[in-house]
Amino acid sequence: MKKQWNYKKAGDPSTAEGLMASLNINRVLANLLVQRGIKTFEQARKFFRPALEELYDPFLMKGMADAVSRIDKALQSGEKILVYGDYDVDGTTAVALVYSFLRKYSKDVNNYIPDRYAEGYGISYTGIDYAIKNNYSLIITLDCGIKAVEKIEYAKERGVDFIVCDHHLPGDVIPQAAAVLDPKQPDCSYPFKELSGCGVGFKLVQGFCQLKGISLKEIYPYLDLVAVSIASDIVPVVDENRILSHFGLIQLNKAPSRGLKAIIKLAGVERHNIALDDIVFRIGPRINAAGRMESGKSAVDLLCAETDSAAFEMGSAINSCNNDRKFIDRSITQEALEIIGNDPALQNKKTTVLYNPEWHKGVVGIVASRLIETYFRPTVVLTESNGFATGSARSVPDFDLYQAVEACSDLLENFGGHMYAAGLTMKVENVPIFIERFEQFVSEHIKPEMLIPQIDIDAKINFNEIDDKFYRILKQFEPFGPGNMAPLFVSEKVYDAGDSRVVGKERNHLKLTLIQENSPKIFPGIAFQMASHYKKIKKGSSFSVCYSIGENTYRGVSTVQLRVKDIQHSCEMQDEYSNNSSEENMSNTT
Repeated sequence: MKKQWNYKKAGDPSTAEGLMASLNINRVLANLLVQRGIKTFEQARKFFRPALEELYDPFLMKGMADAVSRIDKALQSGEKILVYGDYDVDGTTAVALVYSFLRKYSKDVNNYIPDRYAEGYGISYTGIDYAIKNNYSLIITLDCGIKAVEKIEYAKERGVDFIVCDHHLPGDVIPQAAAVLDPKQPDCSYPFKELSGCGVGFKLVQGFCQLKGISLKEIYPYLDLVAVSIASDIVPVVDENRILSHFGLIQLNKAPSRGLKAIIKLAGVERHNIALDDIVFRIGPRINAAGRMESGKSAVDLLCAETDSAAFEMGSAINSCNNDRKFIDRSITQEALEIIGNDPALQNKKTTVLYNPEWHKGVVGIVASRLIETYFRPTVVLTESNGFATGSARSVPDFDLYQAVEACSDLLENFGGHMYAAGLTMKVENVPIFIERFEQFVSEHIKPEMLIPQIDIDAKINFNEIDDKFYRILKQFEPFGPGNMAPLFVSEKVYDAGDSRVVGKERNHLKLTLIQENSPKIFPGIAFQMASHYKKIKKGSSFSVCYSIGENTYRGVSTVQLRVKDIQHSCEMQDEYSNNSSEENMSNTT
């Protein structure tokens, strides 16, 4: 799929020059800071040196005082507390954090993860009935609950209080719980609105510590869980999330919990410095696999493991689930691609909506994401569960998927999510009309450029500019993620240095050695899913390469490696230039 290269607008030159002088950095790095809204030495200091002391006061969050007081009352009076969360990575890390913390102060604390298949997303009547039957008088929800108005009322009528900790957009009515923590709820003055569900859980225990005079050092070891949630839930890595993920990664690399340590080893990333990308692609999917294939409860048990042997045993079982998940999602993806490939009408739509009652519910979100790699457009993949069509939706950059799903809410039994991802459930007979209505809404609201993969490039540089100092400072821009993505560079007139080759089990990746005209430096590179470029590269003609700069660690030795995002060959660039020139000439003529 051809991608559109867009060069970001350069920052104000005088501001960049001021940062060059005050920070002793080159123009490229100074401009990267300006592009991120960093204009002064003090702002740069905070960006490069995050500090836990700069975390916001948790009591700025609406409902915090009521939440921690209710927990304190429950602990003082010996009430039974149930920590309840979603079955994905964000939910299970949040439950593990709050449950582990509260267990220090009471043995009458337990955790509950709803079954994806029997109960579905969020608070369930089954879960509430479990609490009633087992005499739990307080339920703390994490990463869910903000829309569970009727269910929380049902619990309240039966003597069970709720504290809702969520980060999703609320509905028109806020649940009548003992306390509701959600920075997105109306009239909440909390300065940062983009916490993960686990992040909201962390603020809850931070608030409890401040109420009781407990040193915050007691909860900093839980930051590894917060970092895993931030990366896995794809929330912006800015502001407070930057601080939390920065120190969470330090914890993850130096002293992870037993459960995460086991997953790190099983994922094969124990011998290099773990970054948020490693969580997204290696650690998070393994934790997620428990809820997708069996039960999210096993993920919580792993994350709360008290011995290394128990952690490794549980981690191995979850790793096996992940292997099963990969096989199933690849099979379903192939089947889905064949369905679209054999139907010209589907190919020409602005959306993809597929329904097959036989598909595995636990992997439909992954399948939706994979389909976008081939058909770049908002995508919904549905299967059947408990007599309903249920599934996941994924979006393309800049298109608000949640609004599109919400526009069809009269057809849905349940839905929730974010701008880029959502879950939804409907009656099977509503699927055909949903397909029509979803397509209609997207067609009317999506811009044509949103249907073309875009690569936003930070700067055009030469290989000569990549030296030790440049890379050392660039690493301090981490952690990378939404809102602070790894800078993307373009270098032109690049050639194969002679050792480039096709790699991978399916022979679909490129291992590159790259040299640039007028530069003696040779850089290794890795280009995933780009084996189709191999023949042109080996012909010896020049090309332009778009990449981020990272490290490759092999046998304990780390070297700089270019992580190639796209390749444009000279003939392709000339064609594009010619087309653009023709369009401009026609425009000028008319």
